[in-house]
Amino acid sequence: MRIGDAAAAAGTTPRALRFYEERGLLPPPRRTATGQRRYGPDEVARVRVIRELLGLGLTVEDLHGIADRIHLLAGNPQLRCADADSTAPGARVITHRLAAMDTEIDRLTRLRTLLAQRTGRN
Repeated sequence: MRIGDAAAAAGTTPRALRFYEERGLLPPPRRTATGQRRYGPDEVARVRVIRELLGLGLTVEDLHGIADRIHLLAGNPQLRCADADSTAPGARVITHRLAAMDTEIDRLTRLRTLLAQRTGRN
């Protein structure tokens, strides 16, 4: 399918597909004789996984570090993002992102408390 059709099937835009390709999250697609990108069901499934992981708070940089493993999740959505082995690339990425989220939650909680105290809205 062409880029517009693939993007629609994955719930995104052609621009996003090109962006994922530029960042190494999506392998360069096959091309027609006229140079148009051609995508199949595997690429659409991969883009859906990428979008899901981005929606869970991972960054493009996080995904770039595990780009060689994204196809595993696309092929089997029941797989976990990180191996039981804490030294595996997926595990390190997830651990790092969870720590960053915890830090941000703590920061926002402190800010909320201060604002509530200052405005009398405990």
